[in-house]
Amino acid sequence: MDPGSAKVGNVVAIRGAVVDVAFANGPLPPINDALVIEQADRAPVLVEVQAHLDGRKARAIALQATTGLKRGAPVRHLGGPVSVPVGAAVLGRLLDVTGHTGDGRGPLGTDVARRAIHQAPPPFRAQDGASDLFYTGIKVIDLLAPLAEGGKAAMFGGAGVGKTVLVMELIHAMVAGYQGISVFAGVGERSREGHEMLRDMTEAGVLDRTVLVYGQMNEPPGARWRVPMTALTIAEHFRDVQHRNVLLLMDNVFRFVQAGSEVSGLLGRLPSRVGYQPTLATEVAQLQERIASVGNTSVTAIEAVYVPADDFTDPAVTTIASHVDSMVVLSRAMAADGMYPAVDPIASSSILLDPLIVGEDHVAVANAVRQAIEHYRELQDVISLLGMEELGRDDRRIVERARRLLRFLTQPFSVTEAFTGLEGRSVALQDTIAGCKAILAGDADDWDEASLYMVGTFEAGRAKEEAARSGRDAA
Repeated sequence: MDPGSAKVGNVVAIRGAVVDVAFANGPLPPINDALVIEQADRAPVLVEVQAHLDGRKARAIALQATTGLKRGAPVRHLGGPVSVPVGAAVLGRLLDVTGHTGDGRGPLGTDVARRAIHQAPPPFRAQDGASDLFYTGIKVIDLLAPLAEGGKAAMFGGAGVGKTVLVMELIHAMVAGYQGISVFAGVGERSREGHEMLRDMTEAGVLDRTVLVYGQMNEPPGARWRVPMTALTIAEHFRDVQHRNVLLLMDNVFRFVQAGSEVSGLLGRLPSRVGYQPTLATEVAQLQERIASVGNTSVTAIEAVYVPADDFTDPAVTTIASHVDSMVVLSRAMAADGMYPAVDPIASSSILLDPLIVGEDHVAVANAVRQAIEHYRELQDVISLLGMEELGRDDRRIVERARRLLRFLTQPFSVTEAFTGLEGRSVALQDTIAGCKAILAGDADDWDEASLYMVGTFEAGRAKEEAARSGRDAA
């Protein structure tokens, strides 16, 4: 919209990130439209309309810091929602919620195409079902919680159990073999992680097919709240206009919900269950329902979700979980035992674990692995009190195999090589299934459990066992 014809108003109140604007003439700007507050001695501030207070006043949430903002400052209506640059020009760049660059390589050109961050999801009739597997090379995920190409997967876990490491490994594993575009949204995370991601992408030589979008911890809640929309808008352009597959990675979706809760409180809305915003389900749905496959192109989403106080019944966690196809649940107890990745084989699930999609052999092995580990967990209290000797022969055999399965499902990651000294391993699904079958059949019953810990394939475990036996015999 031409600035000369834009509605002009004035700031009448400022309370942190909340700005009230009065318009003397004409109707108020619609909800979710963008306003720019002009300042003589500072950069302009972008705000988004969130409420109409009366016939001439609107309440807006700032997407940028309001430090130094004064009452009476002129306000310009941009004629629509916040728009961000899209297309080939943003590849290899680091952007903020408004589309400004933050990588020190200068601004984008003025001729770059732009797209509004608020878009309707594709109509249901246009969406394509997701049934093709998205192989990760991570044994426990490919076996027990397979991901769908064009689907939504979420990594749920409390603080410090390895969500970000798992997402980073997925990026590392996929970005080399994945021929589509990768869009990474850093939502409310540490600024350090953004710099590390930029450096890692550059070193891996894949930055030219990646877009990084950040709304960090130190930014206003409005920026953290809208940054997933910015990333999704860029992904939708590649899907709809350039017809390219997109991998959308979000770390961390809980921070999006948290920012929405802050915004809700700032707007004076009464809180709902556990203090969350009353619009929680709507806000999550507006984000998640836009992630879809249309025609022959797909947006595949992998999302990290922080679980506050390890409470998986938290309303934010259950609301996000209702939208995803694959749930990868990280366990603090497994992390404490050194079982990395600390993916809980019982709690993790996927709608793709169906004989019609992955085949009967895969489903049978996955169910057998789950049953063995579940039986072991049921007996853990007995083992702790009385020891393995008190178990029957069949129970003892199942427990020993379950312990070996848990160790076989651990895996050294490429992104942790510098810390562990172990070379990262990517394992094909067929090798994972074959290894689990061999353990369930008793092929490793006389092995030391440690031989299967942090190895790739079953054959690598066999080599480790033979080397250990040779060492013992030599001693």
